[in-house]
Amino acid sequence: MFKFLFDRDTWQEVFDSFNKNKLRSILTMVGVWWGILLLIGLLGSARGLENSFNRLFGDFATNSVFIWSQNTSKPFKGFQEGRRVRLSLTDAQKVEENVNGIEFVVPRNQNQATVVRNFLSGTFSLGGDYPLLDKVEKKKLIHGRFINQSDISDRKKVVVLSEDVYKQIFEKDEKAIGQYIQINNINFKVIGVFEVSNISMGPRIDMHIPFTTFQQIYNTGDQIGWMTITGKPGYDIVQIEKDAKLLLKNLNDVNPNDNTALRSANAAKEIGRVTGFLTGMQFLTWFVGVATLIAGVFAIGNILLITVRERTKEIGVRRALGATPFEIKRQIVVEAVFLTLIAGLFGIISGGWILIGLDAAFGQGDDAVIVNASVSIAVVFIALLLLVILGTLIGLIPAFKATSIKPIEALREE
Repeated sequence: MFKFLFDRDTWQEVFDSFNKNKLRSILTMVGVWWGILLLIGLLGSARGLENSFNRLFGDFATNSVFIWSQNTSKPFKGFQEGRRVRLSLTDAQKVEENVNGIEFVVPRNQNQATVVRNFLSGTFSLGGDYPLLDKVEKKKLIHGRFINQSDISDRKKVVVLSEDVYKQIFEKDEKAIGQYIQINNINFKVIGVFEVSNISMGPRIDMHIPFTTFQQIYNTGDQIGWMTITGKPGYDIVQIEKDAKLLLKNLNDVNPNDNTALRSANAAKEIGRVTGFLTGMQFLTWFVGVATLIAGVFAIGNILLITVRERTKEIGVRRALGATPFEIKRQIVVEAVFLTLIAGLFGIISGGWILIGLDAAFGQGDDAVIVNASVSIAVVFIALLLLVILGTLIGLIPAFKATSIKPIEALREE
């Protein structure tokens, strides 16, 4: 059935037709080339943005919510509005025990602290944290370790520094692990240095010390600054957020309709906005690319209609010599698919070079905007298949036009 594809005469006729109208054919193919170029370039860029986004959130528990307290805006149970709500360790424990779908709750505290080492000093944010924090917001440790349970139990004076703090109070390439620094005039042993993340859903913390040590230094007792709640897989973190805030309002005598006493930041919501944007961008890319492809393929159909009109006498001669309508149609369709595929292959190659250029320009380093901009083999295959289908369909228009002319009328054409 497909023997004609390997027939030398078939391809000789295709190339002869192309050579007769070389400039016109090339200009027509530009539409298909541009459509594939847009499709590959935009899809690859969207994938690069998605990779960059995934790298930012790769070590972050996306099903998390952060809840902190503020002043009340409505009176309730004898309390006047404007009262400061104080969250506690007991509140965190109650939330973990009574709200369905919670994997764990991490109580946290924060304060500003002055750090001094030798003649170097600075003011940074200090967090009192539990080892569980490393599961919610994985720390990329450059050296050492994070806080462990032994540090909590023994109220050890140990600290994990951010890379920014290390650079300010240590000399370049100086070993920090095991060294002592002063935090608010108290000696702390450095046990780790971590890389600062490009994204954080909660307050920025430059130094982490054991939660119990923070309690002791600042005499916070049972109070906490805020809590991070992580939901189990399959549970709706938005519902967990609502349930947790309602429980906390009940525990702290806050009006259920008071929307300012307890504030929250839902990581899933923020991430959902970004993923929604990326999904929309991919849909728009396919729409624009396919629409441009269709326009380009129609241009090829138009040029073939002109070619058929110019070859009317030739087609008449072939019909008179015994060529069947099917053979005429087949030849026209082959020419359409050939032009479409050649333009498409050039578009794929051009799109690939563009993605390589984007990766070289914007995909290097820790702050890369587009990471590994690329398209999968499946996308390339779908694009080529789409080209074959469109080329075949559009080729049928001039093909039927070519066979609609009676041989005797075609032979009379001047």
